[in-house]
Amino acid sequence: MAYGSGKYTYELVDGWAKYPEGWSILDVGGIAIDKQDRVYVFNRSDHPLMIFDREGNMQATWGEGVFKRAHGSCIDPEGNIYCTDDFNHTVRKFTADGKLLMTLGTEDKPSDTGYVNMFDFFASLVSITKGGGPFNRPTGVAIGPSGNIYVADGYGNAEVHKFSSDGKYLFSWGGPGTGPSQFRLPHNIWVDKKERVWIPDRENSRIQIFDGEGKLLDMWTDQLRPTDLFIDDDDIVYISDLADRVRIYTIDGKLLSEWAAEGMDREKALFIAPHAIAVDSQGSIYVGEVAYTGFKIDKGPRAIQKFSRKA
Repeated sequence: MAYGSGKYTYELVDGWAKYPEGWSILDVGGIAIDKQDRVYVFNRSDHPLMIFDREGNMQATWGEGVFKRAHGSCIDPEGNIYCTDDFNHTVRKFTADGKLLMTLGTEDKPSDTGYVNMFDFFASLVSITKGGGPFNRPTGVAIGPSGNIYVADGYGNAEVHKFSSDGKYLFSWGGPGTGPSQFRLPHNIWVDKKERVWIPDRENSRIQIFDGEGKLLDMWTDQLRPTDLFIDDDDIVYISDLADRVRIYTIDGKLLSEWAAEGMDREKALFIAPHAIAVDSQGSIYVGEVAYTGFKIDKGPRAIQKFSRKA
């Protein structure tokens, strides 16, 4: 079955992720792809970093016992991987084989934002009364072309933080709310080749775009709970959202292609809560989901799915 349309039409690679019997990915926090098209799946299983080749063969795992809960991730030009842990309030930088190089934030010491973690998710978000600096449940990390590090701090905060390449804290912007430059769950982050900072402002159902100094440049308001985005070398923008969709745009916001889950049977649905998206050098799209966190459904290998672009 084909998904999408026009130049952006794809085929699902069924059963792409191959790993040992008895294992499970459970939920995908983030997806990062290196220059060799190795896919680093930052997940919430007993094996937090699962590394696959382009064909879905497992190459390695690491991170066992290191993380409390996986969220966003990215890879820098040198092949180092950055991981956000929204339960221990840190962002950490590792080599490709898992050696710790740098930690941002203080483990288990969240910043003061007024946040109260309650059973009701939306009540928890509303409890955030102010920005608190780094970090309170950080959600995403990205590296700008200058080498600066940008962090979306979303579940317990409502800010974006900027650090130098060596980890020096520079400044933050944002704050809780629905107005321009405010956030209601900055859920992930991307920095493009012009150092523009793209934020899926999930519970405000929009994408906010800033310059590297935190000045608002644009907003895309035609979204529905966006979770992640990826921009390829041709400036094509790929967005996943909790409407169980993938959408593809030009850099200036023209919709090129989209597809969504259909039907009400979650056990058989194509998507259940898309959470992360990435694209390899061949144009194939990888979508990771949080079906277990959201609905206690273990999709097995289908927690991450590959869509191969048709020629």
